[in-house]
Amino acid sequence: MAGHPIAERIEAVVIGASAGGVEALLTLLPALPAGLRAPVFAVLHLPRERPSLLADIFGPKCRLPVREAVDKEPIAPGTVYFAPPDYHLLIDEGPAIALSDDEPVHHSRPSIDVLFESAAETFGPGVLAILLTGGNEDGAAGVAAVRDAGGVVVVQDPDEAYARTMVDAALSRGAVHHRLRLQEIGALLGGLASGKGPGRG
Repeated sequence: MAGHPIAERIEAVVIGASAGGVEALLTLLPALPAGLRAPVFAVLHLPRERPSLLADIFGPKCRLPVREAVDKEPIAPGTVYFAPPDYHLLIDEGPAIALSDDEPVHHSRPSIDVLFESAAETFGPGVLAILLTGGNEDGAAGVAAVRDAGGVVVVQDPDEAYARTMVDAALSRGAVHHRLRLQEIGALLGGLASGKGPGRG
């Protein structure tokens, strides 16, 4: 799936997961190519009261820089940003990172819906949204927003997911373009090196 035609239009990649998400991302994030221009934003549902170790876990495994998102930080091309515990991660004008302590969505802060909806608003048809395993319905409204904005929506095959509730909720809305296994999603990501990245038209 390398060289997939959607590579030419992608300006940002957003990924959401809950139960089983770390294991899923251990397949996907190392597949990101070193030449990727588009930034990557990831929300995982984490315990609110503990520091996140995600950047430490994934940094050594990825070809791209991996960091925890910081409020008002300008978005760099080809960088993986994780939402910090207990903050919503949004994409603001600039583009720049915005963190929010607004109310949880689907009992979750950070919320996948919040990230996906802000990405759709900022990048429109340049968004690739990937929804993975999870045990609640966070992300279903977000993928619908991405599809409505002209972006591309990929979900993990629910038959493969550790918890299928999240993916099934997205599929029930009819807002999904591609239903793929993790290895297929990884191949898709591996073909994104020719994507636009932020601010390249």
